[in-house]
Amino acid sequence: MEEAGVDLGYRGEQLGLPEHGSGSIARPGRRLGALAVDWALCLLIAYGLITQSYNEAAQIWAPILLFALIVLTVGTLGFTPGKRLFGLRVIALDTGRVHPLRVLLRTVLMFLAVPALIWDRDGRGLHDRLARTVEVRI
Repeated sequence: MEEAGVDLGYRGEQLGLPEHGSGSIARPGRRLGALAVDWALCLLIAYGLITQSYNEAAQIWAPILLFALIVLTVGTLGFTPGKRLFGLRVIALDTGRVHPLRVLLRTVLMFLAVPALIWDRDGRGLHDRLARTVEVRI
């Protein structure tokens, strides 16, 4: 990657990650695809199973709560169903395994949307930077 005539290296080089293949930084297209799959699964479950009630609040909040539960699986498995389908995994930079509190921070920040839209030169969103995590290819 080169900016203003300065070679900055490849994405993930400063983090000690490989340039290509397993363990390399996940590209935005895969990340967005995984997010779309997770959200679609939440909508299917919420509207197909849970929201058969007449409670309007349940119909609004059920998909969001299901999405939060799926995203929190990152703390136990390291991936959501969408991430697994796209060959991605979230790891902690220091230990490899993401602590549940970091996942909670990452999830809350991701729900704010703006941190997920602000990227650093390694392709990590602000939510990943603050949680000291990185999304890599499996």
